[in-house]
Amino acid sequence: MKKNIIITGCSTGIGLETAKYLKERFVTVYPTARDPKDVDMLKSLGFDNAMVLDVTKPESIALVIKRVMEIEGHIDVWFNNAGYGQPSSIEDLTTDILKEQFETNVFGLHECTRAILPIMRNQGHGKIIQHSSVLGIVSLFGRGAYNASKYAIEGLTDTLRLELEDTGIYPVLLNTGPVTSHFRKTSIDKLQQNVDIESSRFRTRYKSSIKGNGKKVPFNLEAEAVASVVHNIILAPKPKPRYYITKATYLLGYMKRILSTSMLDKLLIKVG
Repeated sequence: MKKNIIITGCSTGIGLETAKYLKERFVTVYPTARDPKDVDMLKSLGFDNAMVLDVTKPESIALVIKRVMEIEGHIDVWFNNAGYGQPSSIEDLTTDILKEQFETNVFGLHECTRAILPIMRNQGHGKIIQHSSVLGIVSLFGRGAYNASKYAIEGLTDTLRLELEDTGIYPVLLNTGPVTSHFRKTSIDKLQQNVDIESSRFRTRYKSSIKGNGKKVPFNLEAEAVASVVHNIILAPKPKPRYYITKATYLLGYMKRILSTSMLDKLLIKVG
């Protein structure tokens, strides 16, 4: 039976490229985006099944699930891809901005996960792919909100895996490192929108980040690297609990296992 997948956050980058990659490999793809204009763009690319989905709105999630079930009668894979990064030092990070970061990256992901679970339980199978990060394994300077959101995804998914052990449903973590997308541009926009750069003791560092946006990042891969892993997960009878993507993830994950906390901190300050 042909597999199907719902992907959140398909306006650009990893979501969009994964949708295109899977479509070419005969997976039935339901790409979604928050903005109706992005949905129109997806339809112009041949994704007639594209739909509006705002992960912060439960009624939007429920409507997408309802429509796909009416068409397919089952949902094989859900890819929680939607998210963004909010740069800021902890002291410059207001609680409201931290809440905004969690609203999409964590609470939206959680709402989607809870909504799809009854469907997958009833059908006796399913895969839920959670887009974490190398920053769900280690933390980098000035990325506290994003670090915390990805650590939260790790904790939720590790727990969910234990709770679903007897169900035939597989929660899977993707620990991506640097991948070509609009992620960095969006992050810089968020920095400028939400942080009082001139009043911060880190203003020099912030301005350096803004100036350096667009420079080549070590170990960067194209979005197809993520798409191919998602395809492998779809095909696997029993996917692995997590997949590292990019050498940066492997290296930093290894360093966390072998170095003391103080030694790792020194390394991460240089990396950040």
